[in-house]
Amino acid sequence: MEGGDGGVSMAGRGAPGSGAAAATVRELLQDECYSDFLNEDFDVKTYTSQSIHQAVIAEQLAKLAQGISQLDKELHLQVVARHEDLLAQATGIESLEGVLQMMQTRIGALQGAVDRMKAKIIEPYNKIVARTAQLARLQVACDLLRRIIRILYLSKRLQGQLQGGSREITKAAQSLNELVIPPPLPTQQICNVRIESWFSLQLPEIIFLKE
Repeated sequence: MEGGDGGVSMAGRGAPGSGAAAATVRELLQDECYSDFLNEDFDVKTYTSQSIHQAVIAEQLAKLAQGISQLDKELHLQVVARHEDLLAQATGIESLEGVLQMMQTRIGALQGAVDRMKAKIIEPYNKIVARTAQLARLQVACDLLRRIIRILYLSKRLQGQLQGGSREITKAAQSLNELVIPPPLPTQQICNVRIESWFSLQLPEIIFLKE
């Protein structure tokens, strides 16, 4: 919009030059020598072959050189007539480049902050996972040791009860039943299993941050 308004105002101030430029452009467009170049399907090889076939190469080259010279003159006139608008657009482009550079700097800073946040999250998470696995193994080992100690105790008690004869038969049966049926899982180990389950649910989100 700004360039368009500027172009209108400049055209108003340079009406004679603009009229001459428009006349020159119309003249070039109406010339059959240049009409081929305006076609969307213009092909250089086809145009060259036709010029060679018609034996008008020298004439075509002279005509093209004349047209290029006219276009250069008109381009120079247009630049002179609209130099203020062109300078304003160039200044706008420089300002836009500055804004883009600032945005790139801020994006880089944001990416750095994200990377630091990842490092702060992933390292503690890995430690927690390692400690949780270690705690789970320790609890399993402790549970096995408790079971072994209980089995040894019940075996020793059962041997003493069997030596007591028929008077200890009921107690011996109870001890034998305790040997066959293991005790329930300790509450502490159940809590640890719940902790491991929670981390397994959070794992995809942590992996996403890590990647």
